[in-house]
Amino acid sequence: MQQWTDKQQALRDGYTEAFQAWGADHLRRDREAEFPGGFWPEIGASGLFGLPFGTEYGGGGHDLPTTMHVLEGLGYHCRDGGLGFSISTQLVSTGVPIHRFGTDELKHRLLPKVCDGSVICAHAITEPHGGSDAAAMQTTAERRGEDYVINGKKFFITNGPVADVVLVYARTSPGTGPLGISVFAVERGTPGFEAGPPVDKMGLRTSPLGNLTFTDCVVPAANMVGRRGKGFLLLDYVMKWEVLLSFAISLGAMEFRLEQSIDYAKTRKQFGAPIASCQLIAAKIVEMKIDLETTRNWFYDTARQFEAGEDVMVDVAMAKVLASEANVRSATNAVQIFGGRGYLSEFGIEKELRDATGGTIYSGTSEVQRDKVARMLGVR
Repeated sequence: MQQWTDKQQALRDGYTEAFQAWGADHLRRDREAEFPGGFWPEIGASGLFGLPFGTEYGGGGHDLPTTMHVLEGLGYHCRDGGLGFSISTQLVSTGVPIHRFGTDELKHRLLPKVCDGSVICAHAITEPHGGSDAAAMQTTAERRGEDYVINGKKFFITNGPVADVVLVYARTSPGTGPLGISVFAVERGTPGFEAGPPVDKMGLRTSPLGNLTFTDCVVPAANMVGRRGKGFLLLDYVMKWEVLLSFAISLGAMEFRLEQSIDYAKTRKQFGAPIASCQLIAAKIVEMKIDLETTRNWFYDTARQFEAGEDVMVDVAMAKVLASEANVRSATNAVQIFGGRGYLSEFGIEKELRDATGGTIYSGTSEVQRDKVARMLGVR
């Protein structure tokens, strides 16, 4: 079990009121699919966006497990799952790769803006004909003098419709497969870069999702993040962070949901007794608890191994399956425990299920993760 120092716990606890305030109007925002972008400067001022980044860029200099612990608090206290998802995207899409792979010039130019919330960030990987198969991307970036010219389309981009900075993954060498992909920081307003409107979706409705188009979009070669042709290695690193941070938020949501369900089951009476006295209801609560603790332990163990430089490819794939599917089970059980109230929109329980469902799809589907583990075991 993870033990936290007084300093780490105080850091997380210090965000409690802010987290609650940011989620206060979540039901209306969910109905209207409204992105609460007005909070962005406030979130930046709180230090949340800069938690794992160097202090020289305005960050907090905290390690990965500490960052996860704080984001778990976000999932527990803030009921706006879409906002949480957009916050984690800000961290992993642009902050993490620039901090790890960017030139000094890029770091000093962009990281302070990521940390203080003066920009909204996204990364553009998925394409119309390639979802989890990122190696099949067709967007190209052709070198012309001191620039690259990007052409292609990106689909289902989180924060895409509102992003000020997008890290675009594009092919800089002919052919297919993971080799020859490079990454570029493209800023809003660059000629040839067009962001489409938000698309309607089932859950995480306050996190805008949209499509991006690049038509002869000229980007300075200095905006390349990492080395030419090494974008797939960069993506592998970033996706580990994405899974660990975004699903740390899910852990917090699962704990809040568990506590809600326990309180309701102990006070809601049917047939003259609390519904908690029904063995089948109690079993659902126990399943929620087992899922939460199993996933939490696996996540923090994986994070410590990752920070130590160990190979965690299989561990992250398994963590992603554990967390995403446990979150769906947790939300489904909560709907069932709350019964009619769980089904009604006004109580917010059904929204948790809609939000959780996306986790089995984004960041690589459960099927893709299982296939990855099978390959590493030599089964496939």
